[in-house]
Amino acid sequence: MDQNQIIQKIVEEVMSRMTTQAPAAAPNASVAQQSSADAILPSDLPKYIDHTLLKPEATVEQIDTLCDEAAKHHFYSVCVNSQWVEHCARRLGGSGVKVCAVVGFPLGAMDSRTKGLEARNAIANGANEIDMVMNIGAMKAKNIKAVREDMLAVRRACRPGVVLKVILETCLLSEEEKVLSCQLAKDIGADFVKTSTGFSKGGATVADITLMRRTVGPNMGVKASGGVRSFEDAVAMIRAGANRLGTSSGVAIVSGQAGSSAY
Repeated sequence: MDQNQIIQKIVEEVMSRMTTQAPAAAPNASVAQQSSADAILPSDLPKYIDHTLLKPEATVEQIDTLCDEAAKHHFYSVCVNSQWVEHCARRLGGSGVKVCAVVGFPLGAMDSRTKGLEARNAIANGANEIDMVMNIGAMKAKNIKAVREDMLAVRRACRPGVVLKVILETCLLSEEEKVLSCQLAKDIGADFVKTSTGFSKGGATVADITLMRRTVGPNMGVKASGGVRSFEDAVAMIRAGANRLGTSSGVAIVSGQAGSSAY
């Protein structure tokens, strides 16, 4: 069986499983499972939010504001570029807010060993979670071995207890590629699949979250990121199966308002 046949077999198996099973709910998603449109309140959402600032022009003052907002609103984490990890870990010490570092961001096109080194350094500096961008070009070329080894390079760099999320950049992938990427991330032991960097041509959609949740099943995380700007956006993603939200609009979301930008 050649590689294309293997890919097709994997996709067919996953698609068959998806069509014969009920939609999988998000892990521990008691809020997401409530049926009433009014059941999810802004006050329910902080535990879902990775409060995010990934702009290249971010200043230390802006990073400090990000951390202070996360501590004030009890967000799950702050999500930052790796240069800010040590600073954030110090500022958030004792707050209960975790530090998430992006790796291989935003293109995912660097050498896998470099991604592994970046992850190790971020963890040594205090990162609790790693959001890596997968090798998108290798997936488009159906070089499954390269995609898998790239994910594994970062998985191996993660200490026990460090959460690994794999960013797919769904706006650049076909439905088959999304399914296959999710399956590979699950197979190598990643904890989450994540839609987007927020720096490409599109972000999270309800359709992609639904597909990703049904592909990975009920016991793996799904993170919606890119374009989650309002309370209504957040609720839609959670109801579709997301159990983490990456957004720079966290304060607006928990205030029941709309934010101004994705990241």
